[in-house]
Amino acid sequence: MVSFVIPTLNSARTLEACLAAILSQRVPRSAYEIVLADAGSEDATLEIARRLGVDRIVDNPLKTGEAGKTAGIRASHGDLIALVDSDNVLPDERWLERMVAPFEEPDIVAAEPLAYTSRPGDPALTRYFALLGMNDPLCLYTGNYDRLCAITGRWTGLDVSQEERADYLKLTLSEEALPTIGANGFVFRRSLLQHVTWEPYFFDIDVVHQAVRAGFRQVAKVRTGIVHLFCARLGEFARKQRRRIRDFLFYSQARHRTYPWDRQRRSGIVWFALACVLVLPLAAQAARGYRRRPDRAWLYHIPVCWITLWVYGVGVLRRALGFRQAPERRSDWQRGAGA
Repeated sequence: MVSFVIPTLNSARTLEACLAAILSQRVPRSAYEIVLADAGSEDATLEIARRLGVDRIVDNPLKTGEAGKTAGIRASHGDLIALVDSDNVLPDERWLERMVAPFEEPDIVAAEPLAYTSRPGDPALTRYFALLGMNDPLCLYTGNYDRLCAITGRWTGLDVSQEERADYLKLTLSEEALPTIGANGFVFRRSLLQHVTWEPYFFDIDVVHQAVRAGFRQVAKVRTGIVHLFCARLGEFARKQRRRIRDFLFYSQARHRTYPWDRQRRSGIVWFALACVLVLPLAAQAARGYRRRPDRAWLYHIPVCWITLWVYGVGVLRRALGFRQAPERRSDWQRGAGA
């Protein structure tokens, strides 16, 4: 059995599409369960979940998406666990078939879609992030991304060992070349939990890092996609970037994080800052992406990079000046924004 684990917090805007896509899979309903971990939604999230027949709803008192994954995993029963966020939509009816096929190889411990995709009618900003292959443009400069990128034509900028299979790439990960794998459609064997720290917060990239460090290095990148309704407006993106940097700085300081961020290409971070100031390198990247995948959504590349530089710069400056680090308050999370 596969257990879909979905953290939610005021996720009514996207949850129905998320669940409908799961329920449309061309496998028997008995082959999977859906476990929803809710952080206290005040909108129609729980009503939608019950109406569409999720198997289990559990509380997530710690509020964050990472704590929700932990709560959902605890309540699940499947040998395979599929981490799907409430703003993810499976792109077709054979997604689950494709994602579980690599596990016929006994040494493969996890699988992840190769690309982000979008649907006709999705907002331009959603299409932009799907084309970019990442939700954080800084990753483009450090090379640390894990979905197909129309600018580079690659799924990662790191030197990851891989073998071709008919429907997927079989990766052999290492601590030296470890992309930020582990979210938005990540499927893994439950047995992996015995070798990693995943409570009270399931930090996906840290779990993968710990698994690799424990010797579990074979992961499949499946030739399929997943829709990520990350955000539709630049203001929403800025808020999510602020949450990202505040959460990272807080939990890193509290020693909850293990992923070796200090191995990031420092030169890439410097080049990102310079590119934002000079602007022309950003325009050149957008033009390159447009040539490969024409879409007016590439107009977002420059403002998205500017916002990221500003938000991250402010966050790092606050830490340098000794301001108290604290995660973003989930009680203020606007309705319909998703968990």
